[in-house]
Amino acid sequence: MTSPSAPAVRENGTGTPLVLLHAFPLSARMWEGQLERVPGPAGDDARVVAPDQCGFGAAPLGDRPPSLDTAADDLADLLDELGIEQAVLGGLSMGGYVAMAFARRHPERLAGLVLADTRATPDTDAVRANRERIAAAVLERGSVDLLLEENTAENLLAPGTDPELTDTVRKMIAEADPAAVAWAQRAMAARPDSLEALAALDVPAAVIVGELDTVTPLAEARMMAAALHDAELTVIPAVGHLSSLEAPETFNAAVRSFLKRLKQHGS
Repeated sequence: MTSPSAPAVRENGTGTPLVLLHAFPLSARMWEGQLERVPGPAGDDARVVAPDQCGFGAAPLGDRPPSLDTAADDLADLLDELGIEQAVLGGLSMGGYVAMAFARRHPERLAGLVLADTRATPDTDAVRANRERIAAAVLERGSVDLLLEENTAENLLAPGTDPELTDTVRKMIAEADPAAVAWAQRAMAARPDSLEALAALDVPAAVIVGELDTVTPLAEARMMAAALHDAELTVIPAVGHLSSLEAPETFNAAVRSFLKRLKQHGS
């Protein structure tokens, strides 16, 4: 399911192009359950594409200054390489921030939008300061151990999550490159308010959120759904911030339902 010409991109299926953007500080590996199941039994319901982003997984970081706009433009270039003119864009957490940056910069290339466990509002001063603290610390130490010491995985997941999943997420975090972690923290800290950009979109959308998400809570999901012209909100019970990993079957059902709605919208 990995494209031979682009090792930083995983792909499966032949239907509607659906690009899934991963959360911080994970990689496209978090989407394995979606790559396998969302295309459907015959594989023709969706062409699921899951790229690593800006220094995570197999993607190079380069030497460009931190900016979600850079990540969004990289994505436009990737669509060109894959021969995709328009795609449904889905992003979870940081992936949602990149999806909204893409919506601001390349709206004509959006066929639909899936925003999961993310927010359109900018960071508070306190959150920005904490992002800078983490960025500086991981660079100084040359290690992402700080993220593990501060229980990042546990904070992303609902209380009582299967220890095996918690361990999987901890391992993914441990694989992250310190330079990519610092770059992403600074890029996220600088992002603007995206509510107006969402209101300006004229494509169907889905907003998905874990009921117990404390990182980007339900109130933020409701705000995005209200700003969008044609959005359905799905609240997944008893899961936290990483809803696609915590409740993959429910998450996939919401995405597949949205893709079906999109086809009806276009017919």
